[in-house]
Amino acid sequence: MSIGSWTPLVSVEDLAAALGEPALRLLDARAVLGDPSAGRAAHAASHLPGAVHADLDRDLSDHAARGQGRHPLPDAAAFAHRVGEWGIGPAHQVVVYDAGDGSMAAARAWWLLKLLGHQRVAVLDGGLAAWRTAGLPETAEAASPVPLPAWPSSGFDRSRIADAADVAARLGQAPGWLLDARGAERYRGEVEPIDPVAGHVPGALNRPFALNLREGRFRPAEELRGELQPLLHGRVPQDTVLMCGSGVTACHLLLAMEHAGLPGAKVYAGSWSGWISDPSRPVATGAA
Repeated sequence: MSIGSWTPLVSVEDLAAALGEPALRLLDARAVLGDPSAGRAAHAASHLPGAVHADLDRDLSDHAARGQGRHPLPDAAAFAHRVGEWGIGPAHQVVVYDAGDGSMAAARAWWLLKLLGHQRVAVLDGGLAAWRTAGLPETAEAASPVPLPAWPSSGFDRSRIADAADVAARLGQAPGWLLDARGAERYRGEVEPIDPVAGHVPGALNRPFALNLREGRFRPAEELRGELQPLLHGRVPQDTVLMCGSGVTACHLLLAMEHAGLPGAKVYAGSWSGWISDPSRPVATGAA
């Protein structure tokens, strides 16, 4: 089949039919929190034919940045250069996948490419798990894309990124402006397995990203819209900020909103780990 403009999701069936198309580029964004080498090792062992690895810590984050959370945004120029090294140019259709549901870290790679201005980018619905269930081909052969110049961009689209100052300026607004994609127990502050402080930003509503899935794939757009739109309390998506623990699974919630026909929300890149880097910022616990 010929490649269309796939976004924000593509099925394993459609991708399988397009393998080998010259305009197709595949990114394997598998990652495991707490084990920075696990994604690279998994990719080296087996991956979709032609896929290169997009590393959460090396490519999709810049750990030299301080006070910006556990996964600070990469430098835009460095990321644009990396995209060129992957052989991706404006005419290519990019498909990103991870081990399964897109949360680690396919949605993050999808968002960063969108921030650069690349529109033809989709996440593989169900990821590698769905690909394997369908019995589709994999390989251990390393991909060797022909490098291209750095992505032609003046930087990330800052209108789609929120920072701590943006969030602090809106504290006290009526609910619906800030959605937290972490699990309910972490949001309420009952457990915190990763960050040194438990709780949430005052005024945030909780929407665990896992609620957007059914058996590892995104639920139908109409179902999601019926649940997500009321959380905005009358706001347009562009007036809403999404967050999580470190700015990774917030991208999964952004992907779900775009799939549901609610595009344009901002992501608080530093998220909870960035918020608590300043002990003067307020923290709430319990249910909203």
